[in-house]
Amino acid sequence: MGKSSNPRVPLPTSVAPWNSWPYRIGCPVWGCKEWGGQIYPSGTSSDHFLPWYSRLMPTVEGNSTFYSVPGPDTFHKWADASAEGFQFCFKFPRTISHDRRLEGCDGLLQEWIARLQILADAGRLGPTFLQLAPSFSSRHFAQLAHFLDRLPNQWSWAVEVRHRDWFDEGVWETKLNRLLSELGMDRVIFDSRPLNSMEPSDDAEAASQVRKPKVPLRREVTGRHPMVRLIGRNEVHEVESYWEDWADTISTWITQGLQPWIFTHAPDDAFAPSLVHALHEQVRRRLPHLPELPQLDQVIHQQATPSADKPIQLRLFDDL
Repeated sequence: MGKSSNPRVPLPTSVAPWNSWPYRIGCPVWGCKEWGGQIYPSGTSSDHFLPWYSRLMPTVEGNSTFYSVPGPDTFHKWADASAEGFQFCFKFPRTISHDRRLEGCDGLLQEWIARLQILADAGRLGPTFLQLAPSFSSRHFAQLAHFLDRLPNQWSWAVEVRHRDWFDEGVWETKLNRLLSELGMDRVIFDSRPLNSMEPSDDAEAASQVRKPKVPLRREVTGRHPMVRLIGRNEVHEVESYWEDWADTISTWITQGLQPWIFTHAPDDAFAPSLVHALHEQVRRRLPHLPELPQLDQVIHQQATPSADKPIQLRLFDDL
């Protein structure tokens, strides 16, 4: 993703409202050049996408750490660049989940926890989710239980399973749900029905239908922070009935005192914010006391007057 040709776009300084929000909703990424004029002012440098995104969305699903874990400096910069109250939901690195399959990875796990500690110290750490390989089956239950028991219990964790054993509506699904409940961890709820509800309308949807798993939908809550990954389509109206259904569930969870974490995926990331706004508005229809998501023009006009120490912060951001 190239940098903007207009580095003069100022950084946002407004205060985000996220600490008062009873749930979190966001996109799978915080950087998409097509979001210019929607999430960030047109011409914003890609280095400054995060400060803007974190004032318009309360969370992000960070899939990039699945492929590569940056050094400590990058985590410090992410924490510094994001708005107060914003929280990251990063995915476990594949070296732990897929390559080592949760075994013989003590050093990797310690390094990963040290990175997450940076975000936790800054108040930027949301639930971290462990996505297991499609071949990780019930015969690996013991190593899963041993691994999860070693994770710091002061943080929120979620587990996403793919193998059919975990959807057997019998012994192994019961054991998995009981394990997660006992540990206070959440089972990631994955719903690709919206994506597959009709034939693809473009190449991006066609590729997503091939790539995204088609696992059975489960809505059982095993922890306090149910995490839902919704795989939608590029056109909002094509997922409207699914969004209405999920708005019912999400609003019920909030009423019950749970804090849901919801992520809307679009085959083309350019459409992800539209899916977020459409779902949030459905939730607000059921819970009218919820605030609207901030709009870009509001964030621009609500910019706080920089204080005397702001130049130090701005220089740090400029190094991102």
